[in-house]
Amino acid sequence: MNRTFFFVALTLILFAIDWYVWTGLRLAIRNFGPQSQRWIGLGYWLLTALTLLAYLAMQILPPDTFGRTTRIFIIAFISIPYLSKLLAVLILLVDELRRIFQWGASLLFPSVADTVPATGEKVIPRSEFLAQTALIAGTGLMGTFTFGILSGAHDYRIRRVTVPLKNLPKAFDGIKIAQLSDIHSGSFFNKTAVKGGVEMLMKEKPDIAFFTGDLVNDRAEEVRDYIDIFDKLKAPLGVHSTLGNHDYGDYVQWGSDERKARNLNDLKKAHELLGWKLMLDENRAIRVDGEEIGLIGIQNWGAGNFAKYGNLDKAYAGSEDFPVKLLLSHDPSHWRAQVLPKYSDIDVAFAGHTHGMQFGVEIGALKWSPVQYRYKEWGGLYQEKDQYIYVNRGFGYIGYPGRVGILPEITIMELVRA
Repeated sequence: MNRTFFFVALTLILFAIDWYVWTGLRLAIRNFGPQSQRWIGLGYWLLTALTLLAYLAMQILPPDTFGRTTRIFIIAFISIPYLSKLLAVLILLVDELRRIFQWGASLLFPSVADTVPATGEKVIPRSEFLAQTALIAGTGLMGTFTFGILSGAHDYRIRRVTVPLKNLPKAFDGIKIAQLSDIHSGSFFNKTAVKGGVEMLMKEKPDIAFFTGDLVNDRAEEVRDYIDIFDKLKAPLGVHSTLGNHDYGDYVQWGSDERKARNLNDLKKAHELLGWKLMLDENRAIRVDGEEIGLIGIQNWGAGNFAKYGNLDKAYAGSEDFPVKLLLSHDPSHWRAQVLPKYSDIDVAFAGHTHGMQFGVEIGALKWSPVQYRYKEWGGLYQEKDQYIYVNRGFGYIGYPGRVGILPEITIMELVRA
């Protein structure tokens, strides 16, 4: 009963949004020619009908009716128009509030009335201006998110960074590290583009490679079709990996603990098939020409409500004598919560998780994303005294199958002696 009530209520709310935006659209185009108005109206209601039908299909039909990729795109087809319409609604409500205020003022001061400028110039009424603003803003947002799917989802960018370390052994001076994070193979819809991203990384000829979690969205089977792509990721000093919050299957109803545990075990086997050395609360030596540095890998540990599977004390034990220590930890909040207060000799941490929210602006020195209000370290290199963390913006995507402004990343980090 509750599910039925929610379904009916949400359907009515969506239609109310559609109708309210339509009233604003009619006002915005009232000076257009009759034929233009008819075509715009037809286009609006055709898109609305298709969006509502998609929503109804998702609610009524069995979950296994649609394949994984199809389902992702249907959700995007529904959410993008309604997010755009909600933006238009917010702008249109400004006019409603203005009219309510004007009505209240007229009751208190009946002698005060709006006056028309005596200049003879044509003035756009406030309501029409706000309606046109709402139309432009909503259409712009829809176009932006659509472009983010068509272009941004696989527009891989190599980001290069150099980190100086005081105690770096001479044999490691200039070592090139490649980092991938947040592959989310269950979201991919263009296998050729994904293959191109891996080939782009391999052209960099890294000495060592790190993967910092979230190989899948939920299920180990998602990566099956991409094993033959990501197993091409190789490096002389190995590919080392760890788990992210999505890898544990915590966001799926499994029906039994055994099925969930089997899924996690299958995911660990996928790392083996890829040739990646999965690190689960442990450390290992990386050796070059008789010298060595330490690599520490921890299971997912996130501040707030995120899962805390990792045990840094366990992972760190035995690494004390390494002159330089590198940490793989999926969630960047772990760095400030546990690493900085207790482990001042962990030189560089590598994280992912945030995706840069797949939305934002990065132009020169200007760097902004809504995710920065949740994570202090959300994209790029950060430093506290002699310690660093690099947060990779993610190779894949989840939820929204695209990226706007914050593009998928391949990190190339060079360590040098300070």
